[in-house]
Amino acid sequence: MTPLGLVILVCIAQVCAQVGAYAWPALLPRFIDAWHITNGEAGWITGIFYAAYAVSVPFLVTLTDRVDPRTVYLAGVAITVASHAAFALAVDGPWGASAARALAGIGWAGTYMTGLKLLADRVEPALMSRAVAGHAASIGVAGAISFVFAGALAGWAGWRAAFAGAAGCAAAAWLLVVAFVPRAERTHRGPGAALFDFRPVLRNRSAMAYAVAYCVHTWEMNALRGWAVAFLAWVAASTSTDLGWFTPTVVATAMGLAGTWASVAGNEMSIRLGRQRLVNLAMASSIACAAVIGFAGGRSYVVAGALVLLYGVFIWLDSSSLTAGAAGSAEPHRRGATLAVHSMLGYSGGFFGPLVIGWVLDLAGGMSAIGWGLAFLHLAVVVLLGRMAFAWLGPRALAGDRVAPP
Repeated sequence: MTPLGLVILVCIAQVCAQVGAYAWPALLPRFIDAWHITNGEAGWITGIFYAAYAVSVPFLVTLTDRVDPRTVYLAGVAITVASHAAFALAVDGPWGASAARALAGIGWAGTYMTGLKLLADRVEPALMSRAVAGHAASIGVAGAISFVFAGALAGWAGWRAAFAGAAGCAAAAWLLVVAFVPRAERTHRGPGAALFDFRPVLRNRSAMAYAVAYCVHTWEMNALRGWAVAFLAWVAASTSTDLGWFTPTVVATAMGLAGTWASVAGNEMSIRLGRQRLVNLAMASSIACAAVIGFAGGRSYVVAGALVLLYGVFIWLDSSSLTAGAAGSAEPHRRGATLAVHSMLGYSGGFFGPLVIGWVLDLAGGMSAIGWGLAFLHLAVVVLLGRMAFAWLGPRALAGDRVAPP
């Protein structure tokens, strides 16, 4: 199979495997009402997906430095199928939802970066950045579609049907990879290094700069992605807005698609303008948007929807650039370990983002203009700290970047 054909096939498989990834946040208002759970509990169920990912990803992705990434990827997709099937068949409350979401997080750990590693091992360094961007775009498309996918199926046949459909799509991804992605001819090995020795990765300041920035990036990305539907539903109810076709799940889908475009465009900007400059610009824009979205968005559903879309673009703008920076900064025989640390830090932030949103809402007395304002404001503080850490660690440009950052 040609490299281009492999990229296309893996991207299609990733869309199928991850199309159910955000079924839970897409249906969150329904579960809060039906199960009578608090905002903090809802945030916990949303966040445990990322916690399970962060715990399991160092082992699963690092294995790809010694084991064919295809094998690990197939195991991850199988776990994803099991998690969605459990939701469709057995879950009937917050404890079961937590267990199924944790299982889905492990499945994500076995598919996201392992799919990237499968591609990264087969492209030239100068093409690495664009290969990563294409892979990230497929994940972004899947995440965007998952909102309207879940909303449409749940509206037609109930929420269990949404998860059953997600399980079927993930099963199709497994079959696609088994049938068409060839096994690796050999496994790349490092010069006798211990497989799970992460100390060399932690000493790589450039890779760690991108990883720390990815941590705060994923913190705010998953906070917005996890709570956007609930925020918009609250605004619509409190302002008595007639939604028409512009429903919260449609806005969330548009946010994901716009973010995917921004991620790919941002990576091209990194190549031409400088990676540090692009990351700093994206972070500064996110800080500004996070500071106002909760306070201003509560007054109008149209304003809230527009701010969600704008904020999504700012958040996603440096997504591919950060992951490409980590992959390109890695030593070749430690690329799997580097991506594992990158993902672990990133999705540790992804766990805390939705959880802290829920905590702040409960501490503020529930969903209100001040509650949402403070909930989003905490993201501005987190991103500001991340921007400072990124500058201090001093990341470097990659092969293929045409203009070095200042």
